[in-house]
Amino acid sequence: MLEYMYRKTEGELFNWLQGKNRKPLILRGARQVGKSTLVRQFCSNQKLNLVEINLEKNKIDSVFETLDISRIILEIEAISKKNLSNPRTVLFLDEIQEAPRAIMALRYFYEERPDLPVIAAGSLLEFVLNSHNFSMPVGRIQYLYLGPMSFSEYLIAKGEESLVKYLTTTEAKDEIPESAHNQLNRHVREFLYVGGMPEAVKIFSETKDIHAVRDVHRSIIDTYCSDFEKYSKKNEKLRIEKVWRWVPLGLGEKVKYVNIAREEQSRDVIRAISLLINARVLLPVYHSNCNGIPLRAGIDDSAYKLYFLDIGLISTMQDLSFSSLTNMDELNLLNKGKLIEQFVAQHLYYKEKGISNPELFYWLRDKQGSSAEVDFVFSKEGNIYPVEVKAGKIGRMKSMEIFVQEKNINHAIRFNFDKKSVFKKENSTILSLPVYLVESV
Repeated sequence: MLEYMYRKTEGELFNWLQGKNRKPLILRGARQVGKSTLVRQFCSNQKLNLVEINLEKNKIDSVFETLDISRIILEIEAISKKNLSNPRTVLFLDEIQEAPRAIMALRYFYEERPDLPVIAAGSLLEFVLNSHNFSMPVGRIQYLYLGPMSFSEYLIAKGEESLVKYLTTTEAKDEIPESAHNQLNRHVREFLYVGGMPEAVKIFSETKDIHAVRDVHRSIIDTYCSDFEKYSKKNEKLRIEKVWRWVPLGLGEKVKYVNIAREEQSRDVIRAISLLINARVLLPVYHSNCNGIPLRAGIDDSAYKLYFLDIGLISTMQDLSFSSLTNMDELNLLNKGKLIEQFVAQHLYYKEKGISNPELFYWLRDKQGSSAEVDFVFSKEGNIYPVEVKAGKIGRMKSMEIFVQEKNINHAIRFNFDKKSVFKKENSTILSLPVYLVESV
């Protein structure tokens, strides 16, 4: 029985706990990415006394409405039968969206009981946080953003720590042995099917049962679909369903509303997409002019692509079999279905390990006769990095060539299944990496 699912964000929880100016922490992320499990495992691993209150099961909204921390603590101690004065206690308010006043109360935990570490999480919490029906404790809370498990976390769950060393310690000049390279590419293909949702990873790690994995995916997808009516009206629900059906077909393509619902007004389709983005099941990648940092300063929010929360879920939605993903030749896998783009997108999207609100950009020049597109663009340490996910020779990367010349960029990244290599092209250096090294950039 796999009892412990490694998450890099646990390190961020430790940093938060040890912080001198620690504030109440809200975990943000889609349903079933493991928010509650992360808290429980962190407290167990650190030998902390966890006091967990589920605000969906324990209807104590009225006591939070008082914003009286002394009364709130007395109520929580009575329910949990635990003393919150224990110096190694962590208070976890789960399903906090069920009591929005509890979010307001976090301010007073910070001001009156800074000694007590408080963590909050909840399903569809984004809709409450985006609401203007109550006052947010701005400046008195912290956020940690949780996505699916990464490829390296997946490998650790499978007991492949030796392979993870290649992902975490390799440098640009290092060669990865052929045997390790082949193993890592094989695991990437598995990951395309299993994905990073913790329950699916756990099932596959313990049983290798691909049918059980698909059952987990379907259950999660059904849960997301059942949520539609919770955050939308009847007409909106129908539009959300249209967007939902379109995403597996339009993955990684520039969004054109007429392709999603020809008979609907653009503003209505936009709202349906926004609701799924707020639920954190869709990852928006916006066009930026990339004229400087921050990249968001050059954003054009009318030009964007959509990727899905998790590659395993999208593989299920596309009805792709385990054998097709593990046996498909590399050229087809790279150039058909946008799956490798999805793999790269979800890792680049959460590359900050949850400490900042995830974001990702791409570059588009949509002109008649001179169009160009770079799959992804991100910034790091003051530099802008264009990224292409592509098979074939470097010389065929015309969009990348246009971008680096136009923006005077001297470094770029290409992902594929080949071993690591470095190319010089005029004044630019293109680092070609196998996709399994996406977490190293």
